[in-house]
Amino acid sequence: MRANIPKGMGGAQNMQAMLRQAQKMQEDVQQLQEELDEREYNVSAGGGAVGIKINGKRRILSIDIKPEIVDPDDIETLSDILVAAVNEAITRVDDTNAAEMAKVTGSMNMPGLF
Repeated sequence: MRANIPKGMGGAQNMQAMLRQAQKMQEDVQQLQEELDEREYNVSAGGGAVGIKINGKRRILSIDIKPEIVDPDDIETLSDILVAAVNEAITRVDDTNAAEMAKVTGSMNMPGLF
């Protein structure tokens, strides 16, 4: 099967330019992903009773729990606050990564290419 490239439009040159542009975008995306992976985010929940530090790879780096919310008779509340904090941290990383990638790729979504 042959590609039908109109004559007189510099088909081979246009294709090379497109490939260079795609390669540049791929390099930009890779560099941005490395930068995003290194970022750290601080998220709190429960009115600041629990703090989560997470990196761009969605790895929890630390959890800070205020002693006053630790009630041995109410472990369920602490558990709920921890779950909320971790989920908020993951959401923040995902939203930031998506927004930053969109700046590089526009709305282009080509799985496997980037």
